Amino acid sequence: MGVALAPGAGIPETGGPFNAMVTVEFAPNLRRHVDCAPQLVAPGALREVLEAALLAAPELAHYVFDDQRAVRKHVAVFVNRQLVQDRTVLDQPLADDDRVLVVQALSGG
Repeated sequence: MGVALAPGAGIPETGGPFNAMVTVEFAPNLRRHVDCAPQLVAPGALREVLEAALLAAPELAHYVFDDQRAVRKHVAVFVNRQLVQDRTVLDQPLADDDRVLVVQALSGG
């Protein structure tokens, strides 16, 4: 599967090497609602990275964020395989080569 670049993701116009990037992937259980290939976006705070990745599929934002722009309770965000605990602030700094995975949390009885 190829990796798509979010708009404005920072490819040098000279065609040189990629700038430092963060990979953001939305799990299949979210992509079934709105297809979105993995995105490469510039490093920054987690919120900025998520917002940049969602530019490729703005309709997906409704599944990820609530009306207060907090991560929905049924969605889990992982950075480098570590669960993000704070769903509201999302100010964790991300660096080049970090990986973000957004999944729909499953529950049941």
